[in-house]
Amino acid sequence: MHARHPVFAPKWRDATRRSGLGALLLVVSPCVLAADVDGSRLSAVWALPFVGMLLSIALAPLLVLRFWHRHYGKVALGWAMATLVPMALILGPGVAWSGLAHTLLAEYLPFIILLLSLYTISGGIYVRGNLHGGPLLNTTVLAVGGLLASVMGTTGASMLLIRPLLRANDNRRHVAHVFIFFIFIVGNVGGSLTPLGDPPLFLGFLNGVAFSWTATHLYPHTLFMLVALLVIFFFLDLYWYRRERVLKPDPTPDTPTVGLDGARNFWLLAAVVGLVLMSGSWKPGVNLHLAGVDLPLQNVVRDVLLLMAAWASMVITPTRVRQANQFNWGPIEEVAKLFIGIFVTMMPVLAMLKSGVDGPFALVARAVSTADGQPAPWAYFWASGILSSFLDNAPTYLVFFSLAGGDAQQLMGPLAATLAAISAGSVFMGANSYIGNAPNFMIKAIVEDRGVAMPSFFGYMKWSVGILIPLFVLVTLVWFV
Repeated sequence: MHARHPVFAPKWRDATRRSGLGALLLVVSPCVLAADVDGSRLSAVWALPFVGMLLSIALAPLLVLRFWHRHYGKVALGWAMATLVPMALILGPGVAWSGLAHTLLAEYLPFIILLLSLYTISGGIYVRGNLHGGPLLNTTVLAVGGLLASVMGTTGASMLLIRPLLRANDNRRHVAHVFIFFIFIVGNVGGSLTPLGDPPLFLGFLNGVAFSWTATHLYPHTLFMLVALLVIFFFLDLYWYRRERVLKPDPTPDTPTVGLDGARNFWLLAAVVGLVLMSGSWKPGVNLHLAGVDLPLQNVVRDVLLLMAAWASMVITPTRVRQANQFNWGPIEEVAKLFIGIFVTMMPVLAMLKSGVDGPFALVARAVSTADGQPAPWAYFWASGILSSFLDNAPTYLVFFSLAGGDAQQLMGPLAATLAAISAGSVFMGANSYIGNAPNFMIKAIVEDRGVAMPSFFGYMKWSVGILIPLFVLVTLVWFV
């Protein structure tokens, strides 16, 4: 998105799709599926609006750029209606209404509220000083972001570090690769060690997986991925840095010191982490009934307090800090509008997947088991990963969690390799496309808003297929075969 937005334009509207504190993202309730939609009754034709939504994101910026920038929200709404209208006519208005209400109230709003709070709070922290984006500094920033992602979530870490990294490299000509690897490392892989890191793991936590389980079982996979990506990035960045020879004049003036403005926002980030943990551990057993949807009290309290935290950040952060950060609402607005289309159009897709061997995607359910009916970890890794590349990885995680039995104690014990495969596939492979994880699209939008050309949807996938897929093959051979 290239259009500039006023610094404080009141755009707290529409909403989007998955990722949250990275992991936080979602307090999402157990699944995006409409409770009344029986996926076994549907045919694969119901997936067409979702496919259309994905193709619009992939092709429209290449074919009709000006139209897309002006009307992408209307396109997303059109595909959402292409799902809801047939659902109302064929399955009944009640089914369409219950599916829409559940998706918006139980999934979309919690998701966008968490993203909005992280985006607003992180946007109030300004790293003062002019860093110079050479290979060593860029690699260090990516490494720090990868470590922070499991503590403050992929969204929180991405929003904190993306702007300083942009300023550090604003005098270089070849920089798109820096932000592609930023998506790989900070927006995805780094969030794989705790339920705070990425939404799928948070949903596992809500469904009984111990808080420390992912750290103790996924650290070798994560360490391998982080080290491999950082090494590849360093030598790639070194190549481009040396090839440039003469850098452009640096538009960011040097300063005698490097420091932080708006550091009080770190307290608000800590509050966000605490609120997400609270919603996973405090179970008062009280539900609020709204539009036919039961909303657990702890989730409502969390979302209200998250909005208050975002408001507090706007109040306590001096205007000059956000102006220095070039903060605006454009990226979060773009994510919100596009992902509401994704959330709605993927309702029947997830319902069909959830129906397992009784649904039109029975082949997927059968493919993840061995001949004797036992879970095959390598198949769960790739199936959950490939679907997480294009579907919301949080509900995708839950679908495969259920296919593997849905018993957290069994999955943490005898089936630990299967749970590790589902967790790693859902988190790691969210980096395969721009829509695999919510931070991906936010990072892209912020980078493009600063005038840096990012690859197209398929152009980005050339990078992910060329770099990530070989690493995923190695992860499979070492840990899941």
